[in-house]
Amino acid sequence: MANSDNNRRKFMATTLQSVGLTALGGLLWSGYSDEVKAAPLVLRPPGALPEEDFLKACIKCGLCAEACVNRESNKNRDGSKRPGTLQMAKGGDHVMIGTPFFKPVEVPCYMCDDIPCVPVCPSGALDMPSLLNETEELDINKARMGLAVVHKESCIAFWGIQCDACYRACPLLDEAITLEYAKNERTGKHAFLLPVVHSDVCTGCGLCEKACVTEEPAIFVLPIEYSTGKAGSHYVKGWDKKDQERIKDAKEIHTQTERSEKEAADYLNMEVEY
Repeated sequence: MANSDNNRRKFMATTLQSVGLTALGGLLWSGYSDEVKAAPLVLRPPGALPEEDFLKACIKCGLCAEACVNRESNKNRDGSKRPGTLQMAKGGDHVMIGTPFFKPVEVPCYMCDDIPCVPVCPSGALDMPSLLNETEELDINKARMGLAVVHKESCIAFWGIQCDACYRACPLLDEAITLEYAKNERTGKHAFLLPVVHSDVCTGCGLCEKACVTEEPAIFVLPIEYSTGKAGSHYVKGWDKKDQERIKDAKEIHTQTERSEKEAADYLNMEVEY
């Protein structure tokens, strides 16, 4: 009888431990999943599919990161090996574990002509056709990894201090980033040279972010969906035929109000009502 009671107690203890460990594992995984979902500002390799599709397609093989770090051009000026741009996410990175990403402030994308990270992708998570130019050759300038954004309040060029570090670091010199001249009204005799990022050219490589001289970069790369707005189908550039194509399927909406039923002259000449 005593042995039976002991076995029963051991069984109950083992069962409770198993249930507890399972619950703890579930809580930890749930917390990690929520953490990843709450940190969407992730920069992916060139040619990456939209984030949701990328996560479905990526098989976490690491071939892209391996090709990146082992490329022949991945050397410092003194010939020493430097870290690869792409990292494979691990616990604590706030990125889905096993997926490739990069942090420009640590190691930017060096815009390799042959883009070694893309052809090795076996699943199509890195879409090679999206990087082909008119002659069907890989063209890194087609990449849209993100978009550089300038924080004017911390950029010293907007203070009036001459700095063109981001402009000089950009591999698409005077195309992705240009310098705009503006008069310094405060002094009346100096000029501003202000960096302006052009979203139709910027590849999101992050070389500008890496080169920024401020304590925390005043120019930084964000995923395109978080660094750009969207005009929607209510507004169109009437002078741009390509932009008119964008809204060819839009439906016309009429908004009728009491004021819209009147002629403009009926209410524009009225006294202001308070």
